[in-house]
Amino acid sequence: MRGSTKVGTLVLGFAALVACAAEAPPASPSAPAVVSPTPAAVSLASVTEAALADAATRTGLEPDALKVLSAEVVTWSDGSLGCPQPGMMYTQALVPGYRVRIQAGGQVLDYHAGRSGQPTLCPAEFARDSAPADRT
Repeated sequence: MRGSTKVGTLVLGFAALVACAAEAPPASPSAPAVVSPTPAAVSLASVTEAALADAATRTGLEPDALKVLSAEVVTWSDGSLGCPQPGMMYTQALVPGYRVRIQAGGQVLDYHAGRSGQPTLCPAEFARDSAPADRT
């Protein structure tokens, strides 16, 4: 009989846990939902516009003086987004993102972005290509 008492106690304990979980208050309706943007949610046009705005600010050139050399959806080979910095470690997983190259006067500015679509200028000495499947 002792074995069945232990099993009964375990069953009752589990039932109590389930009941407590069911009584937990619902999430506050004012709490914002956390949504991770994906490349489908961020347009290449908006990433390009943000890169152009940054390039104009950095160079002091008028936006009309800037030329978009390329703007593409890419898959980066790791978390560095194709711009690894010395001494840093990055996730070793494919990351969907964007790459925008802008000619500003005599220089080419290379912007890299991840899922968020927030472009970051990548200095030429650190720039790497996207994952091989994306290169044409």
